[in-house]
Amino acid sequence: METWLAIASKRDLRDYADTAIPPDVETRILDAGRVSGSSRNTQKWEFVVVEQAKQELSRAVYAPDNVATAALVIAIVGDAAGFDVGRASQNMMLAAWDEGVGSCPNGIADAEEAARICGGEVKMILSFGYAAKPRDVNARSADEWSARAKRAPLDELVRRA
Repeated sequence: METWLAIASKRDLRDYADTAIPPDVETRILDAGRVSGSSRNTQKWEFVVVEQAKQELSRAVYAPDNVATAALVIAIVGDAAGFDVGRASQNMMLAAWDEGVGSCPNGIADAEEAARICGGEVKMILSFGYAAKPRDVNARSADEWSARAKRAPLDELVRRA
């Protein structure tokens, strides 16, 4: 998928099909996080694939179904700064979208419980899965996806100094 199309068409997905993510796609998603830039290349993170404790972890986020029904759950754990966590998260979500896999970042409601389950301070919990209602990304151009996004227009967001 072309980069601008991936960025413009990506939407958070919270309704997953009951379909497993193939190992090579999972690896590509994780590798997209691994190759993300980080401050001074410190890579102060660990990517925890939550399998056995997925249902338990779902109770530590604000929207439990996002995690409970996902085919893949990745927690970013460690001392990485927020900007670095965001870069790794977005890389993983865009790599997933390129493979037809939807995703959603999940807010952490119980940080202590998430840390206990994942073995360290959890900075982000990402859920991944194929869409219960698939979208045809190529049905629109990247510019059409951008125009349809429920976002403030550029002229309200950009100023020059």
